[in-house]
Amino acid sequence: MDTNILLENGTNELEVLEFQVAGNSYGINVAKIKEIIPFQTVTPVPNAHPSIEGLFMPRDIMITAIDLRNCLQRGVSEPGGLFIITNFNNLDIAFHVDAVLGIHRVSWSDIIKPNATFANTNEGISTGIIKIDEKLIIILDFEKIVTDINPDTGLKIEEIDALDKKAGRSEKHIIIAEDSLLLNKLIVDSLSKAGYTKLIHTANGKECYDTIMQFKKEGTLAENIDCVITDIEMPEMDGHHLTKLLKTDDVTRHIPVVIFSSLVNEEMKRKGEALGADGQLSKPEIGNLVCMIDELLLK
Repeated sequence: MDTNILLENGTNELEVLEFQVAGNSYGINVAKIKEIIPFQTVTPVPNAHPSIEGLFMPRDIMITAIDLRNCLQRGVSEPGGLFIITNFNNLDIAFHVDAVLGIHRVSWSDIIKPNATFANTNEGISTGIIKIDEKLIIILDFEKIVTDINPDTGLKIEEIDALDKKAGRSEKHIIIAEDSLLLNKLIVDSLSKAGYTKLIHTANGKECYDTIMQFKKEGTLAENIDCVITDIEMPEMDGHHLTKLLKTDDVTRHIPVVIFSSLVNEEMKRKGEALGADGQLSKPEIGNLVCMIDELLLK
């Protein structure tokens, strides 16, 4: 799916595809979508997770089909509807939905973060909510949906154990922008385990930027920030806009920025490079993240 938003840099905007499952409206970031196709018959997989409908091969690529109705505890989908084929974390996955309703262009600052009560009742599978014409559209956390089905697709924390210990890691200060509480904790735990212990974790790009600007105002930037690690998809301010702000400021442009996101693919890498990102990795590659930070900070 081609969209103009992918050609723009650091606008702090995204396009959300609104789709329907069991009569309810949900959303997905268009940047995750490869294409939308009519439902196809799939081959069931023995002993698979109940939400996995099966496998199919459009254009000679093996794709896993996931029944989103089942994931949302709304029953089981019947044949028909559409497959939204996505790519994130270097995985091609099709999500079975009832219908596609349209695309909305919104700012990350307009996305409402679900409160704790909502997140708990929905098992934390929403990253945000947008209001369009008095209608609420729940943006689903597709990475969590996939990780819940197959934990092996998540961060591979065990990679940290295989890394060599390097002197100097404990002296570097790293700030992390990640809206997922779980991923934020996993990244912090992984970096700490590797020896990077001077960490600041923030909930989104705006909080990260405000923290850096406070150090800049106080004249303590050099003592507090050696590197920035940022997700792309975050409420209030996304990682690309954060990167743009830092790299167009003469005082902060020297700080290495690493984009660590499920959205990192070839197209998004080109966008990150244009914004001045010093490194970009897909989220499962936590071991490679440590190696990349080593290269940037321990030269």
